[in-house]
Amino acid sequence: MDWSPIWLTLRLAGITTILLLIIGLPLAYWLSNGRSFIKIIAEVIITMPLVLPPSVLGFYLLIAFSPQQGFGKWLSEHFNIQFVFSFPGLVLASVIYSMPFMIGPIKSALQQLPLSLSQASYTLGKTPMQTFIKVLLPNIRSSVLTAIVLTFAHTLGEFGVVLMIGGNIPGVTRVASIAIYDAVENMDYASANVYSLLLFVITFAIVMAVFIFNKHAAKSPLE
Repeated sequence: MDWSPIWLTLRLAGITTILLLIIGLPLAYWLSNGRSFIKIIAEVIITMPLVLPPSVLGFYLLIAFSPQQGFGKWLSEHFNIQFVFSFPGLVLASVIYSMPFMIGPIKSALQQLPLSLSQASYTLGKTPMQTFIKVLLPNIRSSVLTAIVLTFAHTLGEFGVVLMIGGNIPGVTRVASIAIYDAVENMDYASANVYSLLLFVITFAIVMAVFIFNKHAAKSPLE
């Protein structure tokens, strides 16, 4: 049995989660403050992967970053960067596809915080950045952890998007979900079962850890 799809999947999920955490925190903070037409458009774009068929998103990413035309050709000619059928392409697709799972919970948690927290911080001379890092984030740490886990777990199970832009290249873009599909097509149910069971156990353990952490965090103030 080839274990590289499992390691490749874990690597993809880890990198995607880290990148989305870096991108998602400031973006969620921006979206949580006030309403404007630009922010509504941004939220719609961020939320679309939740309802858009993965094959549609994957197809347009494939077209956009194809080295034979448009933006993909420009990247290839000027920077020697190719996203199609490469691991960086998987990361790019995963970041776009899993973005709502990172930004959604964080934005909702920030919107539920009382305005008095920010106002009190500003009266003490703190900047918006200091307020966000030292005041707001500590009060939504359970939501941030939930967003991290949802993003990681969602990336583990991606299939349509990664198949469209990454293909099925062993050791490069062949993640566990694609390996499961291949194994079933080849009637190799034993390998499909191992891949599926490993993903199930990993996801179950991660989600269980989050529930335990959130339960402990909820009890701590009362104890």
